[in-house]
Amino acid sequence: MLAIIATLLAALAALLHVYIFVMESVQWTQPRVWKIFAIPSQEAAETTKPMAYNQGFYNLFLAIGAILGLALFWAGGPDTTADVAGRTLVLFSLGSMAAAAMVLITTGSKYLRPALIQGTFPLIGFVLFLFA
Repeated sequence: MLAIIATLLAALAALLHVYIFVMESVQWTQPRVWKIFAIPSQEAAETTKPMAYNQGFYNLFLAIGAILGLALFWAGGPDTTADVAGRTLVLFSLGSMAAAAMVLITTGSKYLRPALIQGTFPLIGFVLFLFA
């Protein structure tokens, strides 16, 4: 049961990071999106577009790592190479997501809410996957 809950949280974290990728790398210059990220103007959104594009792909790669790890984890039986590789990949991906959220907090108190949104699923999933 613990493995199922951990998987659900890891999958939610991956989906959230895919959504962040879409906002940062595809929709960045749309007013709805740049306002979410507290970008003050369309001009500023255009200026920061290359940075956001790059950052979005980091989020996508972490999501892909978590998804591949989950697939390996569930494809192999207990203590198989697939199980170990899957656990390792999931833990690395979720740990990186949680660490990025902690770094975001260090940039200022106004980033506490986004950091909590970005880091809660990965952190809980990481802890649960340690015991799954």
